[in-house]
Amino acid sequence: MSGMEPEVRDFLKRIVLSICLGLIWLILNMTAGIYLGWLFVRGRLSAGNIVYYCFFLVSLALLIRFYLRTWQKKFPHG
Repeated sequence: MSGMEPEVRDFLKRIVLSICLGLIWLILNMTAGIYLGWLFVRGRLSAGNIVYYCFFLVSLALLIRFYLRTWQKKFPHG
C-alpha cells in the first residue's frame, strides 16, 4: 500500500498522536478555565474553581504519563 517504512510510520503516529492529545488537553482546559471563568478566583474560592483545578492537575498527570509511556518505547534502529 504505502512505500513508507514501518518504523517511520510508527514514529509519525507517535508525533501526531502526541500533538493532537496535547492540543485537545489545552483546548479543554482553556474552555473550562477562561471561557467558563473557573480559572480566576474572584473574591473567594468557589466549587467551580476547585473542580477545575482538580481536573487540571489530574488530566495533566495523565497526559504526562501517556507521553512517557508512548515515548519510552524503543525504536528498532537504536
